[in-house]
Amino acid sequence: MKVCIIGTGYVGLVTGLGLADLGHGVTCVDLDEERVARVNAGDPPFYEPGLPDLLRTHAGGRLRATTSVTDGISNADLTIIAVGTPFDGSQIALEQVSEASRQIGAALADIDRYHVVVVKSTVVPGTTDTVVLPILEESSQKVAGTDFGVGMNPEFLREGNAVEDFMQPDRIVLGAIDQRSQDVMAELYASVEGAEIVRTTTRTAEMIKYTANSLLATLISFSNEIANLSSKVGVDAIEVMRGVHLDKRLTPMRENGSRIWPGIISYLIPGCGFGGSCFPKDVKSLIAFAEQNQAPMPLLKAVIDINESQPAQMLQMLSRHVIDLDGVPVTVLGMAFKPGTDDIRESPALVVTDELLDRGADVTVFDPVAQRPVYEIYGDRLKYAETLEDAVRDAEAILLMTAWHEFTRLPGLLGPRQHQPVVVDGRRQLEHDTITTYEGIGR
Repeated sequence: MKVCIIGTGYVGLVTGLGLADLGHGVTCVDLDEERVARVNAGDPPFYEPGLPDLLRTHAGGRLRATTSVTDGISNADLTIIAVGTPFDGSQIALEQVSEASRQIGAALADIDRYHVVVVKSTVVPGTTDTVVLPILEESSQKVAGTDFGVGMNPEFLREGNAVEDFMQPDRIVLGAIDQRSQDVMAELYASVEGAEIVRTTTRTAEMIKYTANSLLATLISFSNEIANLSSKVGVDAIEVMRGVHLDKRLTPMRENGSRIWPGIISYLIPGCGFGGSCFPKDVKSLIAFAEQNQAPMPLLKAVIDINESQPAQMLQMLSRHVIDLDGVPVTVLGMAFKPGTDDIRESPALVVTDELLDRGADVTVFDPVAQRPVYEIYGDRLKYAETLEDAVRDAEAILLMTAWHEFTRLPGLLGPRQHQPVVVDGRRQLEHDTITTYEGIGR
């Protein structure tokens, strides 16, 4: 098939390259001329494992980029909307989705063949039917379901694992206004093996995405609430969760007696909070949407409240050892919201870094891949270490905020030092008995 994708962010570009790898011809559209040039040159505009190889393979071949929606749609069978839907404090902002829909509709006016428009951006239930579809009809002067199709195909791509998640999905959700639209969407993934296909309505598809992310966010905040209590009563939350994990409903037993350890277990481990472009935004958006529909969600409100207060636990633990931070050299290890990405949006490390600066600390940061976006925010207010060794050399306190595997070397680096810094482990990545002065979430 020939596919047009509006947006070349994490979702748009990974989806485009994934579809190209499946054999489709893909045109990506983006307003950012520099980003378009980089994609066409095979230069990834952001960090994502596996993306450089895919881009080198398909840029200029099965995948190209342009700034023109009309150019992108002219020969396409299907167009995917993969633009941002930020939360503005009261609801998701649909300006980018609406503008993309208008431009797609205008292009559809000059296309005689049947064309399917698919929303992949995360939008609240009803958006595809009540916002996208009417704009498409108005701009094209055509009728949805007769002249063109409309669908909703949510993404389930984890930053840091996005390429693998696209190539080996656990489910593919196809929401559509009619059977014909759904069948065209299904053609996109015909060569994908092993994934459950869910055929449903657009509203249900939209709700599946929000529900999935809200569940995972809830598991994280639940783990952190247990951790905060555990630390108050002399219990280690890591040991508590290990005992919980052994429930066969969470980790099923094979016939040979070994256990299956599903990925969801990683969300039942205490830490300094979740961040990124999805969980905080999506949970808040769902809460706001629920309130607009007179269905308040106190549980999800608590999830957000717990998460927003969690970074303060890091500073509280630090204050047990260093009361006055003025002029104290403090190192923050990890600024990305999770390992495997350079995305620092909503990262707990930003909250902690801001507070350290407010208290006068001399802050050094180190992240294997996220240094540049951090500099764009903080500039010269921070020091930027090039290596882990440089980052910890003169530190009197070290706050571990992102579980990069490289940070497991920390005990070995600190061992020979005469003066040992306090280490506050926000991800419980280190064994406590390997650090002289150790504090950890839930301990």
